[in-house]
Amino acid sequence: MITFTIRRILVSIPVLFGILFVTFFLARVAVKGDPCVATLGERATPQLCAEFMHRKGLDQPVFVQFGIYISDIVSGDFGDSIKDRRPVTQLMAERFPSTIELSVSAFMIAIVFGVTAGIVAARYQNTLADVTTMLGANLGVSMPVFWLGLMLAFLFSILLKDTPLWLPSAHRLSPGVVSTPFYQVYGWQVTKGTAQYQWYQFFANMYIFNSVITLNFKALLDAVRHLILPAFALGTIPLSYIARMTRSSLLEVLGRDYIRAARSKGLTQYLVIMKHAVRNALLPVVTIVGLQMGALLAGAVLTETIFSLSGVGKALFDAIQGRDYPVIQAFTLVIAIIYVTINLITDLSYAVLDPRIRLD
Repeated sequence: MITFTIRRILVSIPVLFGILFVTFFLARVAVKGDPCVATLGERATPQLCAEFMHRKGLDQPVFVQFGIYISDIVSGDFGDSIKDRRPVTQLMAERFPSTIELSVSAFMIAIVFGVTAGIVAARYQNTLADVTTMLGANLGVSMPVFWLGLMLAFLFSILLKDTPLWLPSAHRLSPGVVSTPFYQVYGWQVTKGTAQYQWYQFFANMYIFNSVITLNFKALLDAVRHLILPAFALGTIPLSYIARMTRSSLLEVLGRDYIRAARSKGLTQYLVIMKHAVRNALLPVVTIVGLQMGALLAGAVLTETIFSLSGVGKALFDAIQGRDYPVIQAFTLVIAIIYVTINLITDLSYAVLDPRIRLD
């Protein structure tokens, strides 16, 4: 298992380098405009722009810039934002927690409800439960994230505003609710600008995590309520795919000889499905889960826009508009690392579910 894991990690390194290489050059070719003009606006005189480009190292050949950037990345320096004049790591500490919190919540909803719905549909094949579940899955796949998000916001925030079912449709916390960073609550001394501060700030900006460890239950409840609508909107399409694949895979497994043998021993249908069938049916489901987790990051851009969440999507949009190369490169690299990590976990899941894969 260790050899299998190391082999998969080594294969991922060239992939990340290739993504970084392509992103670096596409940011300069595909993103039209001058970073100096985008940053300085009407004050962008030729002299100021020449000084600006020299200060940012943008007057050097592209391959020289790439070499410098790689050396900085290896040392853990993502550079400074051209537009905001702040370290990119500060922007990531502010923006990524929101997207991660949203994506993980949507992912959990998709897995729990998707797998459960698929098992129920397979267990009660060709019954009302099966038809209803698959009809819901087909509808879920057909609804775009932006439309579903708007409909959920309209239903729960406007039509049900005077009922206990009301849910907020914008931002991460209500006005007046504060999620005080855990390091401040516990009186930890942290120097601003240090790597330690960036990490502390990253976890503190995950409001649910921060509220739990500081026992701030008011902020926890408020953060969860704000997350329900965007998480369900984002998780609906992956949920539908997972439910359909689980049903299809489980029905195929239930027709095999060893399942008939288990039934002939007098085992209940519940034990046959949960003990003998589900594990073998999960291999194709794991593939879908891995792919859909990556898709959640793309869908999060639209979801964050609809529900006014300040996450990665908004940061990348602003960076492209402002020709902010360091932000584009850093955020894309981190997203690529997340994708590669998800694929790695998917491969390892295969090896756990089917030990024969480790020998391939």
